Amino acid sequence: MRLFAALLPPEDVLAQLGVTVDELRGLPGADALRWTSRPGWHLTLAFYGEVAEDVVPELSAGLERTARRTEPFGLAVRGGGQFGDGRALWAGVKGDVAALRQLAERCEEAAATGEHRRYRAHLTVARSREAMDVRPYLDRLDDFAGREWTVDELVLVRSDLPRSGVPGEQPRYEAVARWALGAAG
Repeated sequence: MRLFAALLPPEDVLAQLGVTVDELRGLPGADALRWTSRPGWHLTLAFYGEVAEDVVPELSAGLERTARRTEPFGLAVRGGGQFGDGRALWAGVKGDVAALRQLAERCEEAAATGEHRRYRAHLTVARSREAMDVRPYLDRLDDFAGREWTVDELVLVRSDLPRSGVPGEQPRYEAVARWALGAAG
């Protein structure tokens, strides 16, 4: 199964962002982007890829320890950016980014793969198969400032990629396990 560790912002935070993303979808050229559906909005902490079923209990135990060792912290979705010359358009975060990075590092360590990627907190809102000028979208995202919330949960998510070949089909995400952050976890 294809797994990753993530933070899932509260529904009202996603709704705030949704208003701005709906405006972006109305801009000229927006049909050239594949827009991520709101149920797919998350902050990936560590991507594990294909994980054998018998490895999941060990990974889960590591993530549970990670959650217990991490105190809740504040974040807000703010601003935006791009990867790959407009191939990915994303909303950024502000708040206790140091705590977020530490949590992401601990989630990578929980997998014990030895692989380390430079972490850049983001919530992907759209993708493009080709490079494109996303400045008009970035200008609108720069002004976005969602409310701050307290991150108090770590989630292990399973993703199932589209297989039908139907244009616009989205990946499906399912929470496999959840752990409260801090001593209560």
